[in-house]
Amino acid sequence: MVSKSPIILAWGSGEDGQLGIRKDEEKDWVCTVDALKTENVCSVVAGSRNSLAICKDGKLFTWGWNQRGTLGHPPETKTENIPSQVKALANVKIVQAAIGGWHCLAVDDQGRAYAWGGNEYGQCGEEPERKDDNSPTLRRDIVIPQRCAPRLSVRQVAAGGTHSVVLTREGHVWTWGQPWPPGDIKQISTPVRVQGLEKVRLIAVGAFHNLALVEEGTLWAWGNNEYGQLGTGDTQPRSQPISVQGLSGLTLVDIAAGGWHSTALTDEGEVYGWGRGEHGRLGFGDDKSSKMVPQKVQLLVGEDIVQVSCGGTHSVALTRDGRMFSFGRGDHGRLGYGRKVTTGHPMEVPINLPPPKHGTDGRWCAKLVACGGRHTLAIATWQAA
Repeated sequence: MVSKSPIILAWGSGEDGQLGIRKDEEKDWVCTVDALKTENVCSVVAGSRNSLAICKDGKLFTWGWNQRGTLGHPPETKTENIPSQVKALANVKIVQAAIGGWHCLAVDDQGRAYAWGGNEYGQCGEEPERKDDNSPTLRRDIVIPQRCAPRLSVRQVAAGGTHSVVLTREGHVWTWGQPWPPGDIKQISTPVRVQGLEKVRLIAVGAFHNLALVEEGTLWAWGNNEYGQLGTGDTQPRSQPISVQGLSGLTLVDIAAGGWHSTALTDEGEVYGWGRGEHGRLGFGDDKSSKMVPQKVQLLVGEDIVQVSCGGTHSVALTRDGRMFSFGRGDHGRLGYGRKVTTGHPMEVPINLPPPKHGTDGRWCAKLVACGGRHTLAIATWQAA
């Protein structure tokens, strides 16, 4: 027996209000986002300094840092610690969303994509304002969500540090913005199709690297690669997709990309990790070195993992029975252990919360997890014994 109303969990850094708990303080333990308890939240996203939640009815709520309009409304204050609905999207049904460095993307049930927030690299897809005197054109921040990639019918959106990526309903991948660290290449605000990718099922985007899982099972990667986050066995950046090594023979069901690391999940509930290993974010125990090719996370074997989320410097794995294991950098309490320990050994995140008012014996089970820059969010439901 599972409770009908999900609760939203938050822990880690709260200095920008990103926990949504009405205070700008950090939490070493799991706490609840009470402002959303009357909403039927089905998805959460944690960004570098802000958060969002999507409800079953398509409503979108945002909270946290808003200096660049990242919350979807003009910034009256720099930060907001209470979730508020994005009014500009109230008349559409949002089904999925993503947070980049300081911009956001969302897609509705009709396949229409929206963007808002920081736009200095064209990551919101808007052309700069033209000036008559030939002086440099400036891209303005987009503080009210607006349509982007209007010619595309979008299935999934993903956001990097300063670029945007979308997967269309035809299985193609398009991108715009600044896909490399600033200064490396000229940015574009018009969507460009990523060549060589057909029948893509899922995309995941890190700070400056990209992953695409195609229907027949191959994982492709492109972008920055200074820590081996592309899984190609080297640290050479790739402007075109290249297949990730070491995963042949495996049936992949999910992928995730953190700041500079990547994970893939198999149909047998096993996790493979690669890229930057600093702080233990790959989950290889005391080995905190970077990995150039995917390696199985042995410390999670036997746990039947159904989802992995990668943050800036930490990761969380979710089991089929609703337990969460976190690992990586621990300051600000982002691992949720009650102490600020940094570890490469996955440890369970305790959900020490009272049962619902009419709850019988049972426990809270996590259903989805989202890692941000320095905080973590999750959705949980009560499962009666």
